[in-house]
Amino acid sequence: MREVAEKLRFVLMLILTLMIVSLGVLRLMRIQLVEGDEYLEKSKSVRVAAQVINAPRGEIMDKNGEYLVKNRSGFNVVALKAFFPDDNETADHAVYKTACVLSEYGCEWTDVLPVTDKPPFEFLPDRERDVERLRKAAGVQVYGTAEDCITALRLMYGVDEEYDERAARVTVGLRYSMQAMDFSVSNRFTVAEDVPMEAVVALKELSDELPGIDISEEAVRVNIIGDVVPHLIGTVGLISAEEYDAYKDSGYALNDKIGKGGIEKAMEPLLRGTKGERSFEISEGEVVKDEVTSPAVPGCTVKLTVESGFQREIQTLLENHIAWLSSQTSPEAKGTGADAGAAVVLDAKTGALLAAATYPTYDLLDYIEDYDSVAGRENAPLTNRATSGYYRPGSTFKTVTATAALNEGVISPYDTVDCTHYYTYWEDWKPYPECTGWHGRLNVVQALKESCNIFFYDVGRLTGITKLAEYASLYGLGEEMGLEIGRDVKTGYVASPDTFSERGLDWEAGNVIQAAIGQSDTYITPLQMAAQAMTIANKGVRYQTYMVDSAYDYNMTSCVYQAQPVVAAQIPDKTGYTFSTVTQGMIEAGRFEQYINYPHCSDYYTQSYLLTDLPYDTAIKTGTPQMRGKEDTDSAVIGFYPADDPQIAFAVYIEHGEYSKFMVKDIIRAYFDDSFIVRPLSEWTEEEAVQALSDTQDPDTF
Repeated sequence: MREVAEKLRFVLMLILTLMIVSLGVLRLMRIQLVEGDEYLEKSKSVRVAAQVINAPRGEIMDKNGEYLVKNRSGFNVVALKAFFPDDNETADHAVYKTACVLSEYGCEWTDVLPVTDKPPFEFLPDRERDVERLRKAAGVQVYGTAEDCITALRLMYGVDEEYDERAARVTVGLRYSMQAMDFSVSNRFTVAEDVPMEAVVALKELSDELPGIDISEEAVRVNIIGDVVPHLIGTVGLISAEEYDAYKDSGYALNDKIGKGGIEKAMEPLLRGTKGERSFEISEGEVVKDEVTSPAVPGCTVKLTVESGFQREIQTLLENHIAWLSSQTSPEAKGTGADAGAAVVLDAKTGALLAAATYPTYDLLDYIEDYDSVAGRENAPLTNRATSGYYRPGSTFKTVTATAALNEGVISPYDTVDCTHYYTYWEDWKPYPECTGWHGRLNVVQALKESCNIFFYDVGRLTGITKLAEYASLYGLGEEMGLEIGRDVKTGYVASPDTFSERGLDWEAGNVIQAAIGQSDTYITPLQMAAQAMTIANKGVRYQTYMVDSAYDYNMTSCVYQAQPVVAAQIPDKTGYTFSTVTQGMIEAGRFEQYINYPHCSDYYTQSYLLTDLPYDTAIKTGTPQMRGKEDTDSAVIGFYPADDPQIAFAVYIEHGEYSKFMVKDIIRAYFDDSFIVRPLSEWTEEEAVQALSDTQDPDTF
């Protein structure tokens, strides 16, 4: 009996097991075959998506910690894909209604459509690549007109026929911009930035009509000070399609903003910060979970080497000097055509940029508000003459010729050349310009003091163009300067057979003597001229120029980068007296000013600029380069101070002008004397202006 019972129990368990398995198989078959589509749909309706959180951009300050570019809290209108309607009718209504509210409060919105905003529709100028993309996106033939594109977009986005042409243009402009900038759950679309509170309130009141449209409180970029080195600061703007190709591998999106020039562009890796992430869980079209999974990390704060007050004083000195030159009335006046120029000051011991003035200039605030107006002003104010103006150096180059000749043993400090006003080495050709005087026999120090063309013609011929070009390169002329803004800084070029060949010109023997006095085909920048002066001051050591002093975390609690002086080139003093001799010649040139007579300038004017009144010797070399012909000359000066222990090196260049050397004393005073104040013309009284802009008064000390 016991065995029978056990067999019966086994059979029952087997039957039960088979029944359970059968039921499971049947259920599984039902799920797969009968209810499969339903469960598949449910599985699709639950998903998790991530959205990028933009990081506040780092700020920019001057040497003393005064903010030039800063962030403030503002309101942006954004579209969020997770909440944005899928059907065209609702989507069109949402974006058009949003634009109507923004328009009511004078706000602009994002529109990358390269078509005019009013009929008859035409393509915008200089947007060929954007037009090509538009035609492709709209499915229009390569010869399709702007009207064809708008019609195609209306169909694509299902814009209601009741929308008039203007309303339709607004709607398709926003819809196309969203598409072009990769609008998605992970990539929101910024409709408008920094909108006023009144617009925020109005949009909030209409939130039921505007699904997917939200208000985001974010950091808004603000230029606090717009008149301090605007050419070097740069601006920020939406990334272009071309830029996106270069930046996409670094985590940039099509709706990101990047630096468009200057420090904003050069320091992009530090300024941009690190994006955060916001996570959404979406079930059956509804967001059921929304949280920040990783916060954004703001960009670094960048501190420059430029000090705002000193920069403004150099800018004002430059503008005042040009104003005086152009207002002269004496028949003997020189430089009355002065209309542009630049002045650069470097830290002689490090290469740090202390000031970079250019005239005419502009205010970044005006540039951002009304670019066309600024760009259209007379004499190209957007050109940064300090770093990108190409100029012949004239006689300032004679310091290069002197260095090469002394260092290579072509001459000694005691060798002389007989100046008889004309250079007579070639019987059948007398080069122009002749000398400024009949100096007789003089050595290199005297030749630098007198700026004798005949001496440097002969010494340049003996030294040869190969060595002249080599030393010019070591001085940084025609070379990269290292300034962080990179391609915004021009390199220029120095006269040589290679340079002539590259420019399709024939090199002749006589070109070497023109090159020796800074003429011929030598074109360099004021920044390079200042670096040349710095190299002499450092007895042959040329530092790489730079304008970023340091970088800190956003809250200025820790330093993440500190600039260090970098030696860019070095000219070894082979004789032991090369640079001391050149420096002595430049000191004598500074002292020589007290003996020069300026017949159309009063004693008061010339005496107030005497460098001999300063506590220490100043080393300078002037130049009067011929840029456009014999009678139309510019004015240049390079130098450093104090001559025995240089703290600053400088260069000034005045287009169509004269007497750039008259600015030297006040440049030095502006740097070393805290009590010295340079007043711009706008602050002068009428009486002061009449006196200062006459031929008998000093324009820069009022």
